[in-house]
Amino acid sequence: MDNAASRRNPDPSAAEPERRTTPYPFMLHGILLCVLLCISVVSLMLGRISIPPGEVIRIFVSRFASIDQTWPSTLTSVIWDVRLPRLIAGILVGSGLAVSGSAFQGIFRNPLVSPHILGVASGAGFGAALGILLSGNIFVIQTLSFVFGIITVMLTYTLSRTYRSSQMLVLVLSGIIVGGFFSALLSMVKYIADPMNKMPAIIFWLLGSLNNVSNRDLVVATPVFASGIIGIVLLRWRINLLAMGDDEARSLGVNTTTIRRIIILCATIITATAVCISGIIGWIGLVIPHMGRILVGPDHRLLIPVSALLGASFLVLVDLFSRTLLITEIPIGILTALVGAPIFAYLLHKNRSGW
Repeated sequence: MDNAASRRNPDPSAAEPERRTTPYPFMLHGILLCVLLCISVVSLMLGRISIPPGEVIRIFVSRFASIDQTWPSTLTSVIWDVRLPRLIAGILVGSGLAVSGSAFQGIFRNPLVSPHILGVASGAGFGAALGILLSGNIFVIQTLSFVFGIITVMLTYTLSRTYRSSQMLVLVLSGIIVGGFFSALLSMVKYIADPMNKMPAIIFWLLGSLNNVSNRDLVVATPVFASGIIGIVLLRWRINLLAMGDDEARSLGVNTTTIRRIIILCATIITATAVCISGIIGWIGLVIPHMGRILVGPDHRLLIPVSALLGASFLVLVDLFSRTLLITEIPIGILTALVGAPIFAYLLHKNRSGW
């Protein structure tokens, strides 16, 4: 058996997974970055008020250089106070969820794992609903969402430590247990909420949206996103080792417990922060890593950066559709499910021989 052979031969070269890769990975990264930039420019142009691309550029230049203002001052506010924060939030949330999904699928060795597997979405959703019920202040909502998201994963990990065997399986099962508990608490909050005011706010928030993101939110959230993403990027080659199995990774000198804890911590911080500023947005952390594997294979040294670029582009594009398709804004969570489910079905069919 191949697995038995790999155990008998703990050669460092075994850390290199068999992979399909593009012969020019940096060229692919450049292409994906250009795609993200093009989608970002279109996102700044389109909306309730359409702004020509030349005017968008002049509005940006006017912030750093003195030029004659030939556009209404309201357009400056639309770009800097509404669309740009929303664009940056879409890039951070999309790339963060995609990176977390890639990392989780690697360390759990399961292509059906998403960043929400440990219950962080249920805990963060309960925290946000509790904040809406008690206060309605956006700062309180986001703080409680982040705090309960972290608490949920801590409870999941603590519960899994009570068992000695099949640690990864028990961790997933613990996530299901804790997530189910907080889902019940969330249902209780919705049950006692005011059906005229609080209930619609809770439901709309849980469906996911970038509508309420402000520059103040980005000042707080950007360093948190950056720390989590950078942590996973720095450890991405070790995810290759964990994906081979704990025995093989230990034979190559990797402290699997410590590395796994760090990766779970980074992914949890990213996911909890994403949920607290945008609500629950599904499918990105599940679908985007599969798209990345089609392009570069399962090597996480290439897969993590590609997933980040794909996830950012995907969410910015979905957010653009959510606010332009209809007169009223469509929650992002609905569109990601409508788009993500067929894409995921196609990817599973295309890669049915293995992931």
